[in-house]
Amino acid sequence: MKHLQTATLLAAVMSTGLMAGLFAGFAYAVMPGLDRSSDRTFVETMQGINKAILNPAFLLPFMAAIPLLALAAFLAWRGQGRPALPWLIAALVLYLIAFMVTSGVNVPLNDQLAKAGDVDHIKHLGTVRDHFERTWGTWNVIRALLHTAAFACLAWALVVYGAHRPNEGRSADPAAGPAFRAPYDPLVFAPRSSYRPAPGRQTDGEIK
Repeated sequence: MKHLQTATLLAAVMSTGLMAGLFAGFAYAVMPGLDRSSDRTFVETMQGINKAILNPAFLLPFMAAIPLLALAAFLAWRGQGRPALPWLIAALVLYLIAFMVTSGVNVPLNDQLAKAGDVDHIKHLGTVRDHFERTWGTWNVIRALLHTAAFACLAWALVVYGAHRPNEGRSADPAAGPAFRAPYDPLVFAPRSSYRPAPGRQTDGEIK
């Protein structure tokens, strides 16, 4: 159970981190870069990106993060790592809100841009661009912040989980002490003042 819990938590951290990095990259690099381009270049580029991004490398972590977060929270509730449960729930809620932003705002805008057709046949490129860029960019920043906050909660949950996980080879009860104790040799560990040689043995300054 503990191995499944650890693996699930790590997978959730990785998938959430990938999404946070992707949307943040759009917010601070891709969209500001396209803002300097012409209307034709902007519309054509975003149409191409929206087609290319629908691949397993994006869809797998994007869709898998929700069940992974739910499973991680369930395993924390049922097993070890309960102190991490509030952070896992917070990460799940933040990710769900970000997911709804993507599916409710950004994806419909992508579909509208695709339906506009080829750039050679769009009559009002500037209008199409303005409607898409302003709304899509604003909500992309919002979902990037939500995904980043979810990733931060997950990273802290991983720290809390590791801090409260019992060490291997030790008792889960701190009062019980180590599960394994090395043999005790009184000749090695006894204080010097309490050491008395056996009869007949030579010691410093003595002759047998």
